[in-house]
Amino acid sequence: MEEKEFDYINVIPLVDVMLVLLTIVLTTSSFIASGMIPLDLPKAQRSAGEILKTQTIEIIGDGRIFLNSRPVSLAELKAELAGRNRKAPVLIRADRRINLQNFVSVLDVVKGLDFSRVTLQTQEGT
Repeated sequence: MEEKEFDYINVIPLVDVMLVLLTIVLTTSSFIASGMIPLDLPKAQRSAGEILKTQTIEIIGDGRIFLNSRPVSLAELKAELAGRNRKAPVLIRADRRINLQNFVSVLDVVKGLDFSRVTLQTQEGT
């Protein structure tokens, strides 16, 4: 028996798959654009968990360190953070003219205490 060569490619299954994918993308993007999926949550007497407060560390131009707007030394920073929840987010705000060693010392304290949610605040610029 003689085999026939393909003269064309059947693209109908490809178009079907692409239309399904397009439908999925458009459906999920509408949830993302609206910001949330509407839910009617059940009521409870107690909250499901502790609300984690962001710890803000600021380093100003002369090298002084502030924890939640209160001045602290590096040793005090370590002692203060040692008693905090390790899952709480930590935001580090540093003046761009500080000594790099000051920043690395603060980051070393935060990472040494096993905080996993550490963010560095920056400013959008050109």
